[in-house]
Amino acid sequence: MNRKCNFSIVMTCLFSVTLLFSLAACGGKGNSATDKSNALDGPEEVISVYKANCVSCHGTGLQGRVGPATNLQKVGERMSASDITKQIEQGEGSMPAFKERLTAEEIAGLSDWLASKK
Repeated sequence: MNRKCNFSIVMTCLFSVTLLFSLAACGGKGNSATDKSNALDGPEEVISVYKANCVSCHGTGLQGRVGPATNLQKVGERMSASDITKQIEQGEGSMPAFKERLTAEEIAGLSDWLASKK
């Protein structure tokens, strides 16, 4: 092969790799760091309670870590604040009750905040 042909092959490969990386960056569901920070926007004291008690099962972005039922990203569409309070206090299925571990104010804060996730 001559020099001109080698240069053409190298340039084609470089263009292909650049295009591949550019396209890979375009098709996701968004920046996960941004999604997580947006999901955990709220009153500092509520977020602190969430991080200390809920994040291990419900995730840092409310995405759920223990099956689809643990996804809280749009929990306010399917549950009212009252329903969420009951769930936190009494637990259900694999979720333990938190009535003895959290104060009424902490539960109310979590319930109101989660009910706003729509």
